[in-house]
Amino acid sequence: MPPQEVIIDDRPVRLAVRDHGGSGSPVLLLHGLGGTLLHWDAVAPRLTGAHRVVSMDLRGHGLSGDGPWEWEAVLDDVRAVIDHVGLDAPVLVGHSLGGMVAVRWALRHPDGPGIVNLDGLRSAETAPRHYAGIEPGELTGLLAELKALFDAQAEMMARPLPEAQAAMLPERALRTTAEGVYARPDAALARQIRYDPYFQDSVEAVADIRCPALFVLATENLPGLPGRVGDLMPALRAGIRRDLLPLVADRPHLRVLELPASHHMVAELPERVARAVLELTDPVSDAR
Repeated sequence: MPPQEVIIDDRPVRLAVRDHGGSGSPVLLLHGLGGTLLHWDAVAPRLTGAHRVVSMDLRGHGLSGDGPWEWEAVLDDVRAVIDHVGLDAPVLVGHSLGGMVAVRWALRHPDGPGIVNLDGLRSAETAPRHYAGIEPGELTGLLAELKALFDAQAEMMARPLPEAQAAMLPERALRTTAEGVYARPDAALARQIRYDPYFQDSVEAVADIRCPALFVLATENLPGLPGRVGDLMPALRAGIRRDLLPLVADRPHLRVLELPASHHMVAELPERVARAVLELTDPVSDAR
């Protein structure tokens, strides 16, 4: 049976959902900032042999409605999807921003079956203390370059997309108005998320997680990073490892896995990502 599209529109923020089918314990997939549920197209089929799999567009993304980025409200969105499609205590699998949502879900549901966080513990743009192994003077310059890059992206999001650029994005990720075609989320929501303290760093919250959790870390840079921004990313990854590993060392329900991939690991290594999910949910299974 092909995946089924579901719209939940009996609540303040409309939610778009895809039920991928499958049998077994449920898994709910959460994409990252600027993504949609299409993000999981190569992963979901590899899980349906062992799980009932559902994905959703987060608020402000894809075909879901708009609303302010308030973490408790976003968790209520997740609960609405779970209740609407009849999932019984799903494992949440989140990439990037979705991984941060999964961490918050774990804190709200300490007795839950677990979460998988895919490179979603800290934004690339975070406080200087969160980078490791880099000289302060160099760090200052690199952070200025990164800020300029993100500022330019924010300005672009506030304007209609050029036709050629819009054609490169899935229709689901676009918003059409009388002024033109814009990327989703809109510039205001993207800015709100960008400067949210929990988006900039959620590593400390890991210590309070009581359910099983797997943290999958990238080991490579995104391809094509401009200027010297790529020089900053090893320091970001080193800072995450430095701060995360002591938190999991004496907590056997928390595990860390490193993949030879960039932050785009879901697209780069979908089979390995699926296998990581199965290692948490069913250690004796292999990804289909």
